[in-house]
Amino acid sequence: MGEPTYRKKQKMSQSFSYRHLYYFWVVAKEGGMARAAERLDMAVQTISAQVRELERELGVSLLKPAGRGLALTEAGQAALRQADLIFQLGEQMPELVREAGHSRATRLAVGISDGLPKLAVRRLLEPVLGDAQLRLLCHEDRFDDLLAELALHRLDVVLADRPAPQNPNLRVYSHALGDSPLAWYATPALAQATRPEDALATRLAAMPVLLPTAHAAVRVRLDAWLERQGIAPRLAGEFEDHALMVTFGSAGMGAFAAPDLLQDKLTTRYDVVRLGACEGVFEHFWAIGTEKRIQHPLVQRLLPVR
Repeated sequence: MGEPTYRKKQKMSQSFSYRHLYYFWVVAKEGGMARAAERLDMAVQTISAQVRELERELGVSLLKPAGRGLALTEAGQAALRQADLIFQLGEQMPELVREAGHSRATRLAVGISDGLPKLAVRRLLEPVLGDAQLRLLCHEDRFDDLLAELALHRLDVVLADRPAPQNPNLRVYSHALGDSPLAWYATPALAQATRPEDALATRLAAMPVLLPTAHAAVRVRLDAWLERQGIAPRLAGEFEDHALMVTFGSAGMGAFAAPDLLQDKLTTRYDVVRLGACEGVFEHFWAIGTEKRIQHPLVQRLLPVR
């Protein structure tokens, strides 16, 4: 096995002195040893010795004679560019750290799985949205990629439509948030084109249908339900993004299934009507974290009281 990346970087950072680099940086900025010595209130010989030591550590010459003064070699120009970045960041650090130290905001980094209905996300996060100190960071990505980010502690929690798979190399834990039964929705025009007294299966068979793509966990359950009903759907579209599917559905492209917890939002904001229940089919909601017992206070609020 190779040496851990952190240790490699640590050895690289110890292969030269940042103090020596700083003296070189001042020399380059001031245009000579004498002016750098004056700025730093040090002897010219001391500054010169520090720069020579940096050259020895790096194994290249950074300065060369130019008339009565000094000029940067190509290596020196490269070193100056990097030193500019390093010491500019260093100058900014005290202010940034002080701001972070005095900030009362509570950061919550949430990963949103691409298979999760986005219109449900705000509902899932509702328990924390009233916190005056909340600083919410939402990141949408593929389910597997979000789990990797979570395992690296770049996220506090992942919201998804499925639990994390069993993987001994991935120390994450799934916490059930609940579920919602699904129902079918369509525009009033599509609904009125069929007879309300007919069975739901008969009505759906007579109109175009929109479905999520296979990336959504609920797609398998919807396909099974349609098969049980004997419906070979007239598939008008498949969508990775649930909100996009609702947008096209509300424009009359086809009937679509959605969690009943969104019924009020769908019927008022999107002007669609509920055709009927998708019996036995549920959308499941999960919070996935790196601990069996969640410690983050805001993530704790997302979980149902047990």
